[in-house]
Amino acid sequence: MTKHRRTPLALAAAAAAALLAGCSFIPTYERPQPPVPPTYAGAAATTDGAAVQPGATVPWQNYFAEPRLQQLIGIALANNRDLRVAMLNIEQARATYQVRRADLYPGVGLAANASRAPATGTGNLTNSFSVGLAVSAWEIDFFGRIGSLKEQALAQYLATEEGRNAAQVSLVAAVANGWLTLLADEELMDLSRQTLASREESVRLTKMRLDAGVASELDFRQAESLTQAARATLAQQQRQRALDENALVLLLGQALPQDVRASLAGGKLADAPAMAPLPAGVPSELLTRRPDIRQAEQQLIGANANIGAARAAFFPRISLTAQAGTASGELSGLFKNGSWGFTIAPSLLLPIFDAGRNQANLDSARVGREIAVAQYEKAIQTAFREVSDALAGQATLGEQAQAQQQQAQAEAARLQLADLRYRNGVASYLDLLDAQRSLFTAQQAVVQVRLAQLQNQVSLYKALGGGAPETSAQAPS
Repeated sequence: MTKHRRTPLALAAAAAAALLAGCSFIPTYERPQPPVPPTYAGAAATTDGAAVQPGATVPWQNYFAEPRLQQLIGIALANNRDLRVAMLNIEQARATYQVRRADLYPGVGLAANASRAPATGTGNLTNSFSVGLAVSAWEIDFFGRIGSLKEQALAQYLATEEGRNAAQVSLVAAVANGWLTLLADEELMDLSRQTLASREESVRLTKMRLDAGVASELDFRQAESLTQAARATLAQQQRQRALDENALVLLLGQALPQDVRASLAGGKLADAPAMAPLPAGVPSELLTRRPDIRQAEQQLIGANANIGAARAAFFPRISLTAQAGTASGELSGLFKNGSWGFTIAPSLLLPIFDAGRNQANLDSARVGREIAVAQYEKAIQTAFREVSDALAGQATLGEQAQAQQQQAQAEAARLQLADLRYRNGVASYLDLLDAQRSLFTAQQAVVQVRLAQLQNQVSLYKALGGGAPETSAQAPS
């Protein structure tokens, strides 16, 4: 009996040793070379200051100093449904990984059997009862097939975690852009209201001049037309403002807080706190900073692990079925001396003919890796382009905003001169109306360029990977 008690333990130890000594057919992973130039075009001015904190490491709470914007971003991170789905995807991927990891270990269960059958050579019926612990078809992963699938599931989990981080980066930037757009809408509507009031006063004065015989009906109709144009522009901006608020509400996952909504009235982009300058660094730094690139790399690692599982399918599968417990011909005889025992049944399956299934799986896994490589390289190229675009905007939008402001000032001076010349009878009323139209257009352009300048800073922050959680993805315990 003593020998019987030690034998299962010895077999289990041997099986565990074989499992730990199992080989792996996963190809050695090598990160592909980034298919981008070593530096960004026009980035010299932003990379000189080594003391400036890299954009990806600046928390969004520090980069966006506006308290109302911070409040909105916090609400979005808590309530946004897309981000919630990304979190649930992580939980699902974690569970899948746990399933794959559990496949490495034997499943032990309580087995109870009862049978009644004729005895061999006689017509008598015999009973058989057994109770014990059973290990059912445990595959010993000697060639690393299950281990490769576990590594693939782990890479998929980490990719899902990075996907959630990338979703947060996009969400933070989207809320910031939505907030700036609302401020621009409010400023444009205030400008339109002021212009409409001015033109309504102009219509009133022109009507008085027409009644007095000083102005012609043409002047009156021209002033009326310009007034209706301003009223139509205001209505269009009010509609656009409502659409922009709806878009922001969707990002937040709830309605705008009342205090934030009330504070928007009369808001201006010029009142928004300035954002800190960000160094672009070098493209190779994006490989570790941007979550979407890290996500693509984890997917590549997972595709690489799939090759190991496909290769292992060409080799034998060793499985073990075992049971230890008590057996007796009578139910009352269970758990008595002499009824204890065990059975163990190892098996080996070596594939000989499968109509090319294993080879096709291996070919598919290899093509899957090539697809993952292309997607990884595309993610790097996309990131490079986004940073380069933001840097190009940073280099030119400041100059454009300054020139646009100077143009608006020149148009304001032109309107004063045109009005003076018209009152003195030197210029026609058409010259005055043209100056009014030009000033209104220039003032609108100032707001739009300022919005583009601020949103470009948000785009650069996002392109550098800013706004992601501070903790990086790790394997689940």
